[in-house]
Amino acid sequence: MSIGDWESLLSGISKQNYFVELLAFLNKEKSNNKTIFPPQGYWFRALELTDYSNTKVVILGQDPYHGEGQAHGLSFSVQDKIAIPPSLRNIYKELHDDIGCNIPTNGNLTCWANKGVLLLNSVLTVEKNSPGSHANRGWENFTDKVIEILSNNKKNIVFMLWGAYAQKKSSLIDQQNHLVLKAPHPSPFSAHTGFFGCKHFSQANKYLQSTGQQTIDWKL
Repeated sequence: MSIGDWESLLSGISKQNYFVELLAFLNKEKSNNKTIFPPQGYWFRALELTDYSNTKVVILGQDPYHGEGQAHGLSFSVQDKIAIPPSLRNIYKELHDDIGCNIPTNGNLTCWANKGVLLLNSVLTVEKNSPGSHANRGWENFTDKVIEILSNNKKNIVFMLWGAYAQKKSSLIDQQNHLVLKAPHPSPFSAHTGFFGCKHFSQANKYLQSTGQQTIDWKL
């Protein structure tokens, strides 16, 4: 994997027991002809597209989409020409209602990743049609470390934590030095309980501006 300036910050992890066991599990799954999403070349895509030095916002997801052709390594994002999932449709609705962005016709969020928005899932792989199947295999240790590195070494990052699972990660974040925004998950089951109207996109930009940083152009 080539993950830019994350490489030195995460050096040594590949030798840790949990990571060795994680890769052994994934290799075994592949040898048993299990289909894993996203494809192997996209497992670390979030870190490849959003350098540590450029990270200004983190949007934390849980695990990748498990349907054919959807996942490509970025939380909530799907590849071009794939139907926009319901949670992402609700994110787009809030984006429109909050800051007036036109609702996009595709679900590819690569543009955000290139602007300093780290679209990080807590678990980076999943078996086809089996949500949560790679939970508790070691990915959480890895992505928690990513969050801790950002929290401990940078200042004034915006963390968007949507839903109870993501909000548990707030314990990893120094809230004196960063802005943590919490809301219900954008899923159709919960978006109406407070995700709609949370105004996280405008809040993020106000905070970035107030701390002397360039705001995010959220248009897609």
